[in-house]
Amino acid sequence: MIHLEVRTKLDVAETTDKLKSFFGKEGLGLTLSEESSQCLNFEGGGGYVTASLCSEGGRTRIDLVSQEWEEQVKKFALSLP
Repeated sequence: MIHLEVRTKLDVAETTDKLKSFFGKEGLGLTLSEESSQCLNFEGGGGYVTASLCSEGGRTRIDLVSQEWEEQVKKFALSLP
């Protein structure tokens, strides 16, 4: 299990799109099981990825919690501007 907090220059909408592309059907193929304006939950492969987003002074803070997808979460975090 991993809990990782990262910040990006992307706004919340751009970050949401990037999360969906990376973890969703277009990327790793996880199912988007829940979505709200500030939280996304992906499930699949015996695990999950939950991303909570918060706008902070022109940046976006992302809290990522995952089980079974730890390496992919790290890769996603490293891909952010």
